Amino acid sequence: MRIAIASDHAAVALKTALADWLRGQGHEVDDLGTDGDASVDYPDFGYKLAAHVAAGKAARGIALCGTGIGISIAVNRNPAVRCALVSEPLSAALSREHNDANILAMGARVIGIEMAKACLTAFLTTPFGGERHAKRVAKLGIAQA
Repeated sequence: MRIAIASDHAAVALKTALADWLRGQGHEVDDLGTDGDASVDYPDFGYKLAAHVAAGKAARGIALCGTGIGISIAVNRNPAVRCALVSEPLSAALSREHNDANILAMGARVIGIEMAKACLTAFLTTPFGGERHAKRVAKLGIAQA
């Protein structure tokens, strides 16, 4: 699977470790930055990741920042993506099964590498449940009054 990954400066180490691990699992990885510890703005990388996935350049995305909160908000500004912020595998699996999430967000300051790998494994291997969930997911792309 082609997976895009992006982070701010707070999550560069986690991004690099996860990208290497994903490649070792046989995935193609598009690393969208950042590449150093110089301070950057997480929205810039969240928007870039969301556009990449929305354009079909990657099947799934991974968004990382210090807590995962800021970058997940930025990613979710794009109506073509559904980003779920998780810190354990059950939520990662349910984000796929119930919400058809195509981007997973995690926080480098609040999750360890092994837990992040477990979340990614659940996210990448769980299919969308369809049926009763499909009509709800369809509503996520519609502005509600």
